[in-house]
Amino acid sequence: MAEENMLAGKVAVVTGAGRGIGRGFAMLMARHGAKVVVNDLGGSVSGEGEDSGPAYEVVNEIRGAGGEAVMNTDNVTDWDAAHRIVQQAVDEFGRIDIVINNAGILRDRIFHRMTEQDWDSVISVHLKGSFNVSRAAADHFRAQGSGVYMHMTSTSGLVGNLGQANYSAAKLGIAGLSKSIALDMARFNVRSNCITPFAWSRMIGSIPQDTPEARARVDKIKEMTPEKIAPMAVFLVSDAAADVNGQIFGVRNNEIFLMGQSRPLRSVHRAEGWTAQAIAEHAIPAMKSHFYPLDRSEDVFSWDPI
Repeated sequence: MAEENMLAGKVAVVTGAGRGIGRGFAMLMARHGAKVVVNDLGGSVSGEGEDSGPAYEVVNEIRGAGGEAVMNTDNVTDWDAAHRIVQQAVDEFGRIDIVINNAGILRDRIFHRMTEQDWDSVISVHLKGSFNVSRAAADHFRAQGSGVYMHMTSTSGLVGNLGQANYSAAKLGIAGLSKSIALDMARFNVRSNCITPFAWSRMIGSIPQDTPEARARVDKIKEMTPEKIAPMAVFLVSDAAADVNGQIFGVRNNEIFLMGQSRPLRSVHRAEGWTAQAIAEHAIPAMKSHFYPLDRSEDVFSWDPI
């Protein structure tokens, strides 16, 4: 299979494709032969407003390079709108093969100050949006006996981060959603995987930089461009990844990680059963060396990008 032809004949929907990582996905997929529905509402990082400009520009760039693409500005948080996104792919290009759930917003706030709106808006775009678009494509995938999903998760959910309870919950939920899709849809030759990306983007640009340590962290992140994430995405949605399903990969500059998924670490048992006191005296001391510390993503990925 030619390096620049891994997605020939495929039709892809990429949400949040007007800027950043999503734009990189759409551009490289088109270069590999995919016909792309470039979806982007064009809102701000926190979700306000609408602007068709970013999606329009990406479509023009793809067409200018000889590829095929159409623009879509529907909102993934709306069930009917999500179905319109997928239907546009079918109407314009005759089918749908790939769904990349990349659309997202941030409303970072320390937990005890987080509002209901902060929570609802982030959960709605990331988690509900990923479900909506995935579900809209599911009937098409089932009918044709093929299809692939790729979702964006985050170490904020997989590991942890400060001031991101809404985003962390949404992103960990997406990992669970992807695994459930992989299990439920495998019988129809449909796959579902996740990427947790490390790259500089508008969303990452909202990280507070009010200390020397925070500024140093952001400077390191700036070295990691969205274009570094796109090759892994192209691989995962291509036929070359036919045996890759239900996995979570991290991509950080030139590093690729296979991320862990929750499994038992240690067990203890008592034939006569447990009392609360026995748990305190025996079970917890036996397991305590395996407890996870209160790590943040930056604690786990503490070395400079390679």
